[in-house]
Amino acid sequence: MTMRANRVAEQMKKELGDIIGQKVKDPRIGFVTVTDVAVTGDLQQATIYISVLGTDFEKEDTLKGLNKAKGFIRAEIGRRIRLRLTPEIEFEFDASVAYGNRIDSLLRQVQDDTNNV
Repeated sequence: MTMRANRVAEQMKKELGDIIGQKVKDPRIGFVTVTDVAVTGDLQQATIYISVLGTDFEKEDTLKGLNKAKGFIRAEIGRRIRLRLTPEIEFEFDASVAYGNRIDSLLRQVQDDTNNV
C-alpha cells in the first residue's frame, strides 16, 4: 500500500469504529471490532476486517447486517473523510484473533502439562 492509502485506511478504521458502534441501528449487529482496513493503492476498494463476539450464527447475522448497511456506512465515510471517490467497501472476518486465542490456549495447556510433571 502507498503512504496515502495507509493514511486513508487508518482514518477509515477510526471512523468505522464510531459509525458501526453509534450510527448503525440494525439489531443483528452485535459487538463488532474493526481490526484492520486494507485499501487498494488507487483508493477504489477497501476491505474491512472485523472481529465479532458471539456464536457462529451471531457472527454470520452480524455480517449480513453490515452488508445490508454497506451503503449507509459508505455514505457516512464519504461525509467524514474528504475524498474525491469513496472506496467500495467489503467486510471480512479477521481470523487472526481466533488464531491468536487458539495459540494462547495451546501454550497454556503446554505450560500446565510441564508444571504437572
